[in-house]
This record gives sequence, structure tokens and C-alpha cells, in this order.
Amino acid sequence: MLEPSLALQAAVRATLIGNSTVTALVPADRIRAGSTRPDVFPTVILAGSQTQFLGRAAAGQFVARVFLDLNIWAVEDGPDTARAIGFAALNALIEPPEAAAMMQGFEVDEWAAPRLLWMRDPQPEHAYSHGVMSLEAVIRWRA
Repeated sequence: MLEPSLALQAAVRATLIGNSTVTALVPADRIRAGSTRPDVFPTVILAGSQTQFLGRAAAGQFVARVFLDLNIWAVEDGPDTARAIGFAALNALIEPPEAAAMMQGFEVDEWAAPRLLWMRDPQPEHAYSHGVMSLEAVIRWRA
């Protein structure tokens, strides 16, 4: 069985690559897990997960609050490219991932509205635009 943050990461990725508006802006193979600035742009990197165990639920189930960050990267000729990707991802993730996308018996009990923060690249000569979308879910599963 997957760890809850990996289940959420897989479900979020499946949701994003299944959304034609998102994949029109970012190829599906560039929506991936990772931890570094990408070499090719645009890219969405799923990283920065955290799992907070909340305890037990009925019928031998477990519950955890899971946090996941999506790093949105683009090369800019203005701020529009990365923000368009962020808005498409936000629209795709306004609702929790479909139950079918959750792997190995995980269910989403609560879904917080995504938060999106835009920041300047510390090396402005590269013209990178970087945003971080923060996701939060309460997930339930049976061991």
C-alpha cells in the first residue's frame, strides 16, 4: 500500500494529465514528481509533501491530513504563461481528485481550496516564472 502523500500525488498527477486544458499548456510527461528546478519548460513538479497522522476512524480505518505542493515553472516573455498554467491547474483541482484516481483504497474526506503563490526567480536573467500551488486533503484508508 502507498503512503498517503504518494496516493494523493498520483491522484493529482492523474487529474492534471487527464485535463486537456492543462496538457495544452504543459505536456503530460512534464507533469511529474521531483525536487529541483527543471531543465525544460514549462513543467509542473509535484513536491514538498507532508503527512500528518490524525488517528483512527470507524471500521479499522486510518486518517491523515496530507499537504502537497505543485511547482509551476515556465520561461516568460511576460507573466502570462505560468499564470495560465496555474489557473488551468487550479480549475482542474478546485474539486478533489476523482475517487477512481485515488490509488489502493484511499478516499478524500476533506479538500481545501488550492492556494497559489507567485515568486520571482532569483536569477532574473533567465526569465523563469515560478509559482507554488499548495494542496491540502484529509485522506482515509484501511490498512
